[in-house]
Amino acid sequence: MNVVYPTLEDVIGQTPLIRLQRLLGPELEARGNVLLAKLEGNNPAGSVKDRPAISMIRRAEERGDIRPGDTLIEATSGNTGIALAMAAAIRGYRMVLIMPEDLSIERAQTMKAFGAELILTPRSGGMEYARDLAEQMQREGKGRVLDQFANADNPRVHYETTGPEIWRDTGGRVTHFVSAMGTTGTITGVSRFLKEQNAAIRIVGAQPQEGSRIPGIRKWPQAYLPKIYDPAGVDELVLVSQSDAESMARRLAREEGLFAGISAAGACCVALSIAQRVENATLVFVVCDRGDRYLSTGVFPA
Repeated sequence: MNVVYPTLEDVIGQTPLIRLQRLLGPELEARGNVLLAKLEGNNPAGSVKDRPAISMIRRAEERGDIRPGDTLIEATSGNTGIALAMAAAIRGYRMVLIMPEDLSIERAQTMKAFGAELILTPRSGGMEYARDLAEQMQREGKGRVLDQFANADNPRVHYETTGPEIWRDTGGRVTHFVSAMGTTGTITGVSRFLKEQNAAIRIVGAQPQEGSRIPGIRKWPQAYLPKIYDPAGVDELVLVSQSDAESMARRLAREEGLFAGISAAGACCVALSIAQRVENATLVFVVCDRGDRYLSTGVFPA
């Protein structure tokens, strides 16, 4: 009997969709609402970004744009960098990651563990400066930028995998999909799939309030708005404060046993606010990553 064993990249995706048991409370549950969390932290490198990372590399190979041994460059706020570092290790690439210096030490250490090289940029420049530097390095011939912000293989993988998984695992009952917005790949790809199944499904994006710095959630200046973003696929944008997102991260851990990252908690805040004004709704939000990536930030009590 021949046994075919999966490789690491074969187990990316097919993440659990679980029902939260306490956060809604009896009143909102009595209205027929269900709050579901898509556990993307269960991916091998620990986040939703595992999907586009392997997709962008594999499809660039198929087109002949890159080949093993090449140098890949990417600006990242953390999770994409970790996922790309893993994917590059799997498929044999040198990975150079450009990252603002104020992001959590756990993320930087994890990227290095996968063999990636890090370039830290000033906090004041934010992700915009990091993206500009990546493009500059590509122009100088120092490597190939995959560009998660403009690469159609980012939302494509969510259209092909994340969206269908949500539709299947809810039995087609999903009424609201909530996602933090960073590169916008997740919300763009999932929206496209779910809207094709049922145009009435509400797609809601979580963005940070003015002055809030929530890792993984961005409100981009117009000049830096991701090219992959399709605003027609998003029905509502909801602003989340940093304090509310951090508080929700602690609540998820203590009340649900769900150790989630800050952007996931922000999306949960939005989903919970929607649940307070609807009935008979099946609300799905993306748990982008795990809380252990944020221990050094002080969000969780020591």
